[in-house]
Amino acid sequence: PRDIVARAIDAELKRRGEDCAWLDMTHMSRSQVEHHFPSIDARCRSLGIDMTVDPIPVVPAAHYQCGGIVTDLKGETDIRNLYAIGEVACTGLHGSNRLASNSLVEAAVFAREAAKAARARMGEIEPVLDLPPWDEGTASEPDEQVVIKQIWDEVRHFMWNYVGIVRTNRRLQRARKRIDLVQEEIDTYYWDFRLTGDLVELRNLTTVAELVVECALRRRESRGLHHNTDYRSSRKQYLTDTVLQRRW
Repeated sequence: PRDIVARAIDAELKRRGEDCAWLDMTHMSRSQVEHHFPSIDARCRSLGIDMTVDPIPVVPAAHYQCGGIVTDLKGETDIRNLYAIGEVACTGLHGSNRLASNSLVEAAVFAREAAKAARARMGEIEPVLDLPPWDEGTASEPDEQVVIKQIWDEVRHFMWNYVGIVRTNRRLQRARKRIDLVQEEIDTYYWDFRLTGDLVELRNLTTVAELVVECALRRRESRGLHHNTDYRSSRKQYLTDTVLQRRW
């Protein structure tokens, strides 16, 4: 399974201080490689790597969400008329290790069901014809875009290092402290300067990071791609989704 392979590669990279591991495909013939892996073969050859002769450098990569927003079988959330589909949604099809085909099922099945449900409900919604102009208040033009870039890079790095493939409670708690500081910086920037797409996305990024860390701290076991060395075994009481709800 992919989580075991990813952990093994991650452990070797950390132990040896290497930038990558090497995948040996030289037992396959040129015709086999071209038939089974045409896209990967083409990409490797464009970089001067022949899979039938040369080892391939590989590293674990950060994946997308593996089930997040709880929906019904039409893809609708508990907020009326708000739909979520794909890997961002928790529809019940994702396993603890997210089998590769599940994302295709999400896209093909729930996209259709959500579209049908939304189309059927369109007649109930009154069109909004007169939107008030955006009020910027006292916000000024941002003069230090480097701040956003710096925070963005920081979130990426500490989430990968502290909340990556293999987790510990200590690293998760460090990540939570960093998120608190980053969110404070973003809030200050958010209210002082005019909105940009990058700023809004950064704010949303840290919110997702906060939820990932909080869920990881609450799940005191290891299961599938969630591996915490402080709780190496799986426990029956956690054989369920971890669901967080905001109390208004």
